[in-house]
Amino acid sequence: MLPGMCINGKTHDLARIDVETALGTLEVWKIVSRGMAHPFHVHGASFRILSLSGAPTPAHLAGWKDVVLVEDEAELLISFSHPATRERPFMYHCHILEHEDAGMMGQYV
Repeated sequence: MLPGMCINGKTHDLARIDVETALGTLEVWKIVSRGMAHPFHVHGASFRILSLSGAPTPAHLAGWKDVVLVEDEAELLISFSHPATRERPFMYHCHILEHEDAGMMGQYV
């Protein structure tokens, strides 16, 4: 396993739900990347990038997204518009295959 490959101090665990949210809600998530840039991806949701590294979002990134390259930190407004159940949760993860395989992934319902 690669060192430091975690989200919120935890590596992925299929038996654990990391986030619970209500369908149809919006949440602001702060994503922090350490050591290198990570492409952060959310399944079953879309988001607006509120800021990147403390700066306003550039015009070319202003639309709804499902992945963002986080070089330092990003603030995201996430829209949870698709149902996820404990039997079929959605994932959020680093989009670098080796990183998600090493545990940089979480689940939400």
